[in-house]
Amino acid sequence: MVALDGPSGTGKTTAARRLASGLGAGYLDTGAMYRVATLAVLRAGVAEDDETAVAALVRGAGIGVGTDPAAPTARLDGADVSEQIRTEEVNRAVSAVSAVPQVRELLVAEQRRLIREAVESAGGVVVDGRDIGTVVAPDAPLKVFLTASADVRARRRSAQDAAEGRQSSPGTARESVERRDRLDSTRAVSPLRAADDAVLLDTSELTVEEVTAKLTELAEGRGLLGGEVAETRR
Repeated sequence: MVALDGPSGTGKTTAARRLASGLGAGYLDTGAMYRVATLAVLRAGVAEDDETAVAALVRGAGIGVGTDPAAPTARLDGADVSEQIRTEEVNRAVSAVSAVPQVRELLVAEQRRLIREAVESAGGVVVDGRDIGTVVAPDAPLKVFLTASADVRARRRSAQDAAEGRQSSPGTARESVERRDRLDSTRAVSPLRAADDAVLLDTSELTVEEVTAKLTELAEGRGLLGGEVAETRR
């Protein structure tokens, strides 16, 4: 298992998917789960600061994510909401919803179940999020915390939004990532931080290919490559 943590805009999700594909492993985007939960809250019109109501709603919502790195999916009550969870409305509300202790308890339990399932079926899993190495899977044999400067992350977020047809600019993107960083790193439960034994990787000057190559090297150094993958690299 490989645990990848870090704020948005570090290339974490793209690199995690590529790493999982290269290793022949499963892939779990835990952030997508919190986004689906947030979408459910927004659709129901529940106040984000009403923790009791939010927790009750999330407990009854059908939240599902796929673990195929080639085609990750996000579902709410059986419907594919992969595009809907990437809107600015969800961006602005996800930190508040994901800070609710009962929500984190529910989703962490489901994440651990999905991790076990992926390891059993695919032989391994790459998991990305904000508290994987510290809370979800503290025993992961490889933990990496990805970072990048705020300017770089804002440019990446803006470019991603534009590529996917969402209005954005480096300025608004920077405001969004800094706001999310502040909220996620100061929440009382499972704050965004690097695990004590995590490898720190600054991706500011690295391409996605370079980040993936570095992660693969780290996995190889921990003996996490399967026989066929290791032989191919040789």
